[in-house]
Amino acid sequence: MTALIPILRRHRLLGRPNRDFGRFFEDFDLPTLFSEGRGFTPAFDVSETEKELIVKAEVPGMDKKDIDISLSDGVLTVKGEKRQEREDKHEHYYTTERRYGAFSRTMPLPVEVDTNKVDATYKEGVLKITLPKSETAKAKKIEVKS
Repeated sequence: MTALIPILRRHRLLGRPNRDFGRFFEDFDLPTLFSEGRGFTPAFDVSETEKELIVKAEVPGMDKKDIDISLSDGVLTVKGEKRQEREDKHEHYYTTERRYGAFSRTMPLPVEVDTNKVDATYKEGVLKITLPKSETAKAKKIEVKS
């Protein structure tokens, strides 16, 4: 146990400056270099109806030309790159910030879809992908006979 005490003291002594250094940057609105959230990953909302799957993703501030959607072997992949620039001009200072981030989300689909009828729209920061189910994947009602 006595051999462990110097190690614990050293750990506490080294931990404090590291913690304080990290806190120093908390008050500044610096780009992702010093923050833990590097890039972004949009959340997907997936819903299913009798006839289709609907996937929605919030990707505000993106241009539709920067979004790439593919469907292969029952796996939906959505990729994108977000570019943001901000410029502040004032009498005594001038700042420019540029932020870039790419994301890629891959999701296996729970049912077979008709790839020829997939549709995607982008409006007010929300990407909506409509994936019609194939005829074999649609639920069929079976009547019970007596």
